[in-house]
Amino acid sequence: MAPGASRTRRRASHSLDAVVEAAVAILDESGEPALTFRALAARLGGGVGSIYWYVSNKEELLNLATDHVIADVLVETSSLDADADPLDNVRALAVGLFTTVAQRPWLAAYFMRNTTIQSNGLVFYERLGEQMMRLNLSPRKTFHAVSAVLGYVIGVAADLGQEPPQEVVAGEVAAHDYLHAVADQWRALDPDEYPFMHFIVDEFDGHEDIDQFRSGLELLLEGIRLQADSAERT
Repeated sequence: MAPGASRTRRRASHSLDAVVEAAVAILDESGEPALTFRALAARLGGGVGSIYWYVSNKEELLNLATDHVIADVLVETSSLDADADPLDNVRALAVGLFTTVAQRPWLAAYFMRNTTIQSNGLVFYERLGEQMMRLNLSPRKTFHAVSAVLGYVIGVAADLGQEPPQEVVAGEVAAHDYLHAVADQWRALDPDEYPFMHFIVDEFDGHEDIDQFRSGLELLLEGIRLQADSAERT
């Protein structure tokens, strides 16, 4: 060691933004189990201890990563028309969140889990709630309506965003062929025992996930509209 050189090890120079962005990249590539401080340090360069300058534990990191992603959703849905039908704005917010969660299945488990850290998640919740308030429902029905929309969006996005079957991932079977094979299995069921399956199988065969999501969302919004119309008449 040269004379006068420091014997202390310098920590790697990162930033909180860099740590969070790298965490999101790992989550997007390989999911939550792959996000470890060791993997994060390896991606950023430096030791594991350098990560602890910015976050205390993995749970805090996951909440920060979630909030980072929701910031993009807020930007993408920021141009709501204050004079538009409030349910049109709710629809835009719902589709924006759905698209993001469906692309990032890990996100569903952490959205709005810790609003003291997830300030952007809280803003999204507020933005959605303010549109529902314009329908003049009671506080209880407004709360339930917002909860129903969020629950539907997160649940369906998490379901549809799951890893495809291995044979589809491996390229052995095309996605539409896999779906068609499942439909044929349903067609082979006894129609007396499975009347519903036979009733909808042609709709299932070849359906698009986004169409399925949008149709369900419309049913939900129509129900909220009926609640609002009923409140106006009373």
